Amino acid sequence: MANLERNKKILLDLVKQPGNHLCADCGAPEPDWASYVLGIFVCLNCCGTHRDLPAVSRVKSIRLDYWEDSLVEFMRERGNSSSNAVYEKCIPAFFYQPQQKDCVVLRDQWIRAKYERREFTGEHPYLQHILESTLWKKGKVKKSFLKRTFLLSRKEFTLRYFVREDSKVPKAVIYMKDLSVSFQPEKIGHAHGLQISYLKEERTRNLFVYHESGQVIVSWFNAIRATQLAYLQRKHPTVEDNELIPQISRCCLKEGYMEKTGPMQWEPFKKRWFTLSLRARKLLYFKTPMDALELGAVFIGTENYGYSVTGRRRPGRWNWGIAMTTPGRQFIFMCEQEQDQREWLEALQEVISRPMTLQDYANEANWRRRK
Repeated sequence: MANLERNKKILLDLVKQPGNHLCADCGAPEPDWASYVLGIFVCLNCCGTHRDLPAVSRVKSIRLDYWEDSLVEFMRERGNSSSNAVYEKCIPAFFYQPQQKDCVVLRDQWIRAKYERREFTGEHPYLQHILESTLWKKGKVKKSFLKRTFLLSRKEFTLRYFVREDSKVPKAVIYMKDLSVSFQPEKIGHAHGLQISYLKEERTRNLFVYHESGQVIVSWFNAIRATQLAYLQRKHPTVEDNELIPQISRCCLKEGYMEKTGPMQWEPFKKRWFTLSLRARKLLYFKTPMDALELGAVFIGTENYGYSVTGRRRPGRWNWGIAMTTPGRQFIFMCEQEQDQREWLEALQEVISRPMTLQDYANEANWRRRK
């Protein structure tokens, strides 16, 4: 007969050990669940996906469920580090490993790829040079989503999409150096919603797409990352991958509504959707979150070159203000809540305090010429 209190204490001690103290799949602290088939400790969120994989994983609560002596001994022999040494042995450099705050489809497909499909054990090759499939894409003007054929070429470092399946000429050709991709399920209104952004005639253009299959849309996400890394490797042949990976597109630093006035600061404030990119050092603004084209953009340099940001107060509904100073103009924004103001100030200051690269200086020069 198993000693319930003794086994519970052993499990609680095991989960505090290095490697086990974080979820084996998303890195969340203090995991409360364990897969007694895989011998790993996982968080509540990742536990849900493991429950859907009974052929490869079965889970129990380490605090509430009954544990047999043999299962406790198995957990003692295994653990997160030992398991990940097998299931994460050959993760491609470009592959995005989800964290605790990432969307459900990313975490779900990561777990399925690890344990169900065993994609990172070295048993199967991962990368395809050309990826082609149909995705649902939001119309530029209309709100409806329509099927469009997308074609990704690692050889040419491009992403194309076609209006009709039999079309020979693509609607757009997007180059990797101008492209950013991120999951936006809440904004798009679909659990598999993906936002692809790129430069078109020096303005940011957004594509909003999804696929019914979580595996397909995550494959697209990582295939784009793979193509971006291949492009950077070609462009910088002597630079190590660990230095190039941070340059691959990632989620924006901060986005949300603020109100904005014009250059003279006496015009009425207008509500706009703002997106802050750390990688591009730009604050973009749109009329709505689902706009295809930006209304405008602000390049953000460093304090040494005349850029700064401070908080302001203004009576009224949108009374939490932000003043952002650039060499050519001061921008005034208004937030609805103090928390929004604080988050925007922190995010903007993070960009300003980040040293500029040679590419940043070139981007700033191009931006000034367009103005």
